[in-house]
Amino acid sequence: MSDLIILTDSSADLGEDMARELDVQVIPLGFVLDEHTYRDYPDSREMDPHTFYDRLRRGDTATTSAVNVAQYTEALEPLLQAGHDVLILAFSSGLSTTYNSSLIAVEELSAKYPDRKLYTVDTLCASLGQGLLVWYAAQLRARGGTIDEIRDWVEEHKRNLCHQFTVDDLYFLKRGGRISAATAIVGSMLHIKPVLHVDDEGHLVSIGKARGRQAALKALVDRMEETAIDPGSLTVFISHGDCLEDAQTVADMVKKRFNVQDIYINYVGPVIGAHSGPGTVALFYIGTNR
Repeated sequence: MSDLIILTDSSADLGEDMARELDVQVIPLGFVLDEHTYRDYPDSREMDPHTFYDRLRRGDTATTSAVNVAQYTEALEPLLQAGHDVLILAFSSGLSTTYNSSLIAVEELSAKYPDRKLYTVDTLCASLGQGLLVWYAAQLRARGGTIDEIRDWVEEHKRNLCHQFTVDDLYFLKRGGRISAATAIVGSMLHIKPVLHVDDEGHLVSIGKARGRQAALKALVDRMEETAIDPGSLTVFISHGDCLEDAQTVADMVKKRFNVQDIYINYVGPVIGAHSGPGTVALFYIGTNR
């Protein structure tokens, strides 16, 4: 294990294999289904994503909870005691209180362990956008980057981490207050699919709409063409709400249009999926701007 630990939370949607490959530690957020609380671990030990989305399709309602100060303290203190420095890359403050909890924990533990370096960064990212930022941080560490150099790189480039989303069922955006009930009804009748992104403040906002599912998937890739930096050389992450075939369709379009070779696909986990619903597809890459 490196002397520098990179720690993130499960909203990054990194699967068990990827988290192990990157040598990063992941704190699970919580979600509630049918009054039962589960933790969203990378290995899905308490509920696998397919089961989660099947429950949503059957009409179950999911709620989520952030990482609290006590969870951060419990995860961080043994690492500091063992002599590690720790860089936390936290879920967007525009979508969760997780980052705020990390700030409190960092302040308390930094005073207790003054010889250790302990930093937290508000990634302003979600799902595999956050995961891709963690991936870049891990690459910098592997090349010998110090904790200060990696933190500074993440702070400088986090608003270049582009998030493009579309959803299949407008109900979940309506329930979360992202769109009105009237918009959801009319959009569903006309097969309108929103195109959304995470903005510079880390909020999920609408940037367009498309008529039909295939047009919405293409719109994600069209947006990448407008904003990606040297797209053929990029590592691209794609997440999906239990619709792997659609995620693969986007991956195929990205490969064909930009000759991208390095693509990682994984589920939108329950923490994000509770608010975006089954059928969500999201595309992540480094660009000129979000």
